[in-house]
Order: sequence, then structure tokens, then C-alpha cells
Amino acid sequence: GPGSGAGSGSGSFPSLFPPGLHGIYGECRRLYPDQPNPLQVTAILKYWLGGPDPLDYVSMYRNLGNPALNVPEHWHYVSFGLSDLYGDNRVHEFTGTDGPSGFGFELTFRLKRETGESAPPTWPAELMQGLARYVFQSENTFCSGDHVSWHSPLDNSESRIQHMLLTEDPQMQPVQTPFGVVTFLQIVGVCTEELHAAQQWNGQGILELLRTVPVAGGPWLITDMRRGETIFEIDPHLQERVDKGIETDGSNLSGVSAKCAWDDLSRPPEDDEDSRSICIGTQPRRLSGKDTEQIRETLRRGLEINSKPVLPPINAQRQNGLNLDRAPSRKDSLESESSAAIIPHELIRTRQLESVHLKFNQESGALIPLCLRGRLLHGRHFTYKSITGDTAITFVSTGVEGAFATEEHPYAAHGPWLQILLTEEFVERMLEDLEDLNSPEEFKLPKEYSWPEKKLKVSILPDAVFDNPLH
Repeated sequence: GPGSGAGSGSGSFPSLFPPGLHGIYGECRRLYPDQPNPLQVTAILKYWLGGPDPLDYVSMYRNLGNPALNVPEHWHYVSFGLSDLYGDNRVHEFTGTDGPSGFGFELTFRLKRETGESAPPTWPAELMQGLARYVFQSENTFCSGDHVSWHSPLDNSESRIQHMLLTEDPQMQPVQTPFGVVTFLQIVGVCTEELHAAQQWNGQGILELLRTVPVAGGPWLITDMRRGETIFEIDPHLQERVDKGIETDGSNLSGVSAKCAWDDLSRPPEDDEDSRSICIGTQPRRLSGKDTEQIRETLRRGLEINSKPVLPPINAQRQNGLNLDRAPSRKDSLESESSAAIIPHELIRTRQLESVHLKFNQESGALIPLCLRGRLLHGRHFTYKSITGDTAITFVSTGVEGAFATEEHPYAAHGPWLQILLTEEFVERMLEDLEDLNSPEEFKLPKEYSWPEKKLKVSILPDAVFDNPLH
């Protein structure tokens, strides 16, 4: 195999054996000196020749784990192709030795070995090709702590493991190749409840918790597709850790689709033009790229949740239901550098409203405390919006850039998009007054909260109110 005299890399050697590949092989050989020729899945028609699979190879190793550390035996998958293997511009632009090589990373995955399994299953290679395709098409790279909502069992079985978090591989060190640096990002399979917790708090926090639960990953975050319980079912105290984390660090969830509406109470009631209602499926969820596109069209300028554009959908039929979300960048801003305003937004009249009535169904109402405590108190913003792009309500704190609501005019609307600026002391007061939103058991609808001197009213209403198009 290519393992033999590789160290001596003489004259003709590089042309036979691409240097970028060589660098990654070196790191694999360091970990698996006894497996010089691992099983490989190979892209039959290479990507640069028009094939569908961006990864040239996926190598599969048998890892004996570490019984002393409670690390079980597992299969270790390593991708080749997200970094620049060739240095001749056939796939990646060659940008020099100093920066990242290609996209700067390769994917790895650790799958628990089932008893009696003598060869690694090959489905993880297909999963990695799917993620790689996404990276190539969107040019969005991944970082440790990112989450990927896949909405389908990773191995196409009946498994509860249907989404992914990304973290640094615990054993593979970054490699310096002639074409730049390559780091190794490991895929970690998670349940829907764990994905939601990562969206509401952050990915790194949930990875930390998964490391403490052996069956859910343990120290090396090994995926067990047969795991039937979430970490919150295994250890109920972990939910408190998440709640505390949101309080301390804030929340990464920057918006949901929900059943909600807003009315401008400063207008005479017969003028119904500006009462906007939105009507959505039952499950509030993270804004997807498609939702964000719709908001952008409706408002003719970017309501982009991150300073980087939200990841776009791959294609109309959403590969495997693939739907990826970014964690917000550190600088919290409602403007995206990429959002090319079709109309300079000064031309869209911002209406200042005296008095506002917000309406939510119970499910979206239950997220108001997260919005206030996890977002606004940390200088961030939070958006409720419709799937149809009809209307949006964005809560902003005083620090958010790009908002058109100001301390002088805390309620402002651009067409159907309402922004509400809340000061820290008012947020604290609202949190006290909305205390009972946290205990849905004794909750009777409809329920109204009102702060007359702030001219703000919030109603929690039955779903049926929102389902009636004449509302």
C-alpha cells in the first residue's frame, strides 16, 4: 500500500500520491500503525469529472476504544476531499500553505461496533458524502459546535438518532499539508430533543453533557444508533443544566416559526389593514434558510438572523430532509453583509406605533421567557415569524445593530414586520409577570397580560383563533 516508504517522498512520488492525501494518511498511520490498508469507500466517478460525490475516499478503521476511560470499541471513519488533496486547482483553489487547505477540514465519525460485527457498515460514508455535497453547494464550512438538523435516522433505520452535532475529533490532530492546514471535525449523532437543546442553548454545552453520559457518547462522543433514550431521559438533572446554561450564556435560538399575530392599537379598530395574523403548523421550529428567504422577499430587505447569511436550502426536495442552521455570530445584528437591499430601506416608511397588542398560541407563548431571558438579557434579538412570510415580530434589546425600533420609538413596523425594543428593566418586570407561562398545567386560555403605561398587551390564545383565516 501507499504506506511503505512514504516518509522518503522522492522525485516522482508526489505525482503518484497526492501530497494533501499523504498528509492525512500520515495522521491516520499515527493512530492506526497496524492498519496500513483500511477498508475504503471510493467515489467511482470523481467529483472533478462530474461525479456526484465530493469525497474521493472515506477510510474506515477499527478502534479498540479505551476500557479504562469507558470508551467502547468502535468504527472510525475519516473523509478525504473537503480539504485540497491535489493542489492543482482541480477541485479547490490553491491558496497557499498558510491558510486552510480547501475548506480547511475533513469529517470523521465514530460508530459503536455491534457485537459480532466483523466489518464496518458503509452507510456513514454515504452520510458524509451528503454533508460534503451540502458544503460544496452552499460553500458554508462547518465549525465545532454547529448543529445539523437532518430529520431522518442517520442510517435510514428506525433509530432516534436523526440529527448531528459537530465537534473536534478527540484523537486526530490538525495536519499541515503543502496546501494548507486540515482539522478534523467529528460528526456526533443526536436525538431531536438534544438538537432542540443545542438550538436553544448552544452546541458546545450539549456536547459537554453528552461526554458525561457513556451511552450517549462518552468522552470520545461515539454514536450508538441503538440508543433509545435521550440524555434528559437518562438523567433528568441535565435539563436543569441546560436551563442554567441559557441563563448564564444566553440562547443560540434566534427565531421560530409560530402561531402569532400583532395589532396596532394606536389605529382606529375599523382600519383592519394592519392587523396581521399568521398561521403555522403546530411545531415552532428554528428558522430555516427558506423561511429567511421569504422574510427577505416580503420585507424587500434582509431580516437575516446572523451576520452571515442563514444557510440556504440545498435544493427543492431537501436531500434527506437536510436542513442546516448556523449558530449566530458573536456580533449580533439584524443586517446581513450579504443582504443586498433591493430598495434602500429608507424608502420603506417605518411606522412608529403608540400601542401594540401581541397574540401568541400557547406553544409560542411558552418560548417568550426563553426569548427574554436567553436572548434580550444577553443583548440579542428574537423573531417570531410565519412560514408564509406574512408577518414577523422581532424583539430587540438596546444593543442590537440594524434595528429600526429605538428607545424613543420602541414599537416600529416596516410593512408587516414589527419590532419591539425592550429595555433591560422592562424585560425583568415582564419575566416576573409572565412567570406562569412556565407551568402550562394550570394554564387557562385565553390569558391576557398588560402593561398599560408601556402601552403593551400580550394575549395567549387558543390555536383555533389562528386557524380561522378571517380572524
